[in-house]
Amino acid sequence: MNTAAVIKRILRQFRRDKRSAALMIAAPLLVLTLMWLVLDTDEAAVEIAAVGVPEHVVESIETEGMTVTVMEEHEAEEDLDRAEIDGMLQLEDGVPVLTLEGSDPNTSGAVRSKLQKQLSEQSSPIEWEYWNGSSELGLFDYVGPALIGFFVFFFVFIVGGVSFLRERTQGTLERLLASPIRRSEVVFGYLGGFGLFTIAQSVVIAAYSIYVLDVFMAGNFLYVLLVTILMALTALSLGTLVSAFAGNEFQMIQFIPLVIVPQVFFSGLFPTEGLAEWVQVVGNLMPLTYGAEALRDIMLRGASWESFQMEVFILIGFTALFTALNIIALKKHRPL
Repeated sequence: MNTAAVIKRILRQFRRDKRSAALMIAAPLLVLTLMWLVLDTDEAAVEIAAVGVPEHVVESIETEGMTVTVMEEHEAEEDLDRAEIDGMLQLEDGVPVLTLEGSDPNTSGAVRSKLQKQLSEQSSPIEWEYWNGSSELGLFDYVGPALIGFFVFFFVFIVGGVSFLRERTQGTLERLLASPIRRSEVVFGYLGGFGLFTIAQSVVIAAYSIYVLDVFMAGNFLYVLLVTILMALTALSLGTLVSAFAGNEFQMIQFIPLVIVPQVFFSGLFPTEGLAEWVQVVGNLMPLTYGAEALRDIMLRGASWESFQMEVFILIGFTALFTALNIIALKKHRPL
C-alpha cells in the first residue's frame, strides 16, 4: 500500500511537471536522430591537387572516392593552408611526391592507402611530406582541440546555469532586483563574477591538455587561451539564459541533451563533410562549432590571427546576443 502511494505521488508530480515529461521523451529522440544523421552517411571523397602531373597519371589515380584537380602550385598551397584539399601531388625528377594536408590522421591515412595502391604499379615509390602535423599525429591529437572546447563549454554551462538558478530560487536575485539596480547591471555583474572563475578554468584545462597530456600544438598558446576564454564566456551567458526557463536544478540538467549534446556532433568529434547541406547549416548556428574549428586551426595548423579571427568575432557575437537575451529574460522578475 505504501509503495502504491509513492508511485501515485510520483505520477502526479510528472503530470504537474509536463516540461520534465516532455524532455524525457523529446531529448532521447533528438540525440538518436542526430547520431543517425552524423553516423549514417557516405564516406566523404578525398580531394587532392595535381601540380605538373601528366594527364594520363591524373586519369589513372582519379577513382571513386578520390577527386583530383589540376592546379597551379600557388593555388594548391593556398588550398592546403585553408584545409580545402587533402593533399598536393607533384613529380620531382620523375618521383611522385604527395604533400598531405595532415591535420586529420584519418583522412591522411585514406589518401595514402588510395594513392599507394594506384601509383605503386606504374611508378617508383611515393615520397610523403606533411603540410601540417606529421606522420606521428594520432587520433587524440586531432580530436584534442574539440575536446578542450567541449569540456570548457560544458562545465561552464552547467556551473554558471545552476549557480544563477540557485540565486533565483533562494530569493537572492529577487532581493537584488528590489533595489534600484538596473537589470543590465545585474547581468553584467553575475557574468563578470562567474567569468573570473571560468577564465581560470579555461587556462587550467588548456594548459593541462597541451603541456601535460601533450596534445599536438603547432600554434600560439595565447591564441588558444583567447578562444577558450571566449567559449567559456559564451557558455556562461548561454547557461544563465537557459536557467531562466528552468524551475529547479533537475530541469536545468534536462536542458543538456537539447543545448549541449547537439553541439557535440558539430564540434569536430565526428566527421561532417558528408552530411546534408541543411544539417551543416544547423551546425553553423552553434557556438561550439566555431570555437572547436578555431582551436583546430591554431593547434593543428599553426594558424595566424587572420585565419581564425572570424570565429573569434562570431563567438563575441554569440556572447553579446545571449547577454542581451539575459537582460530581456529578467523582465519577468522586474520590468524596469
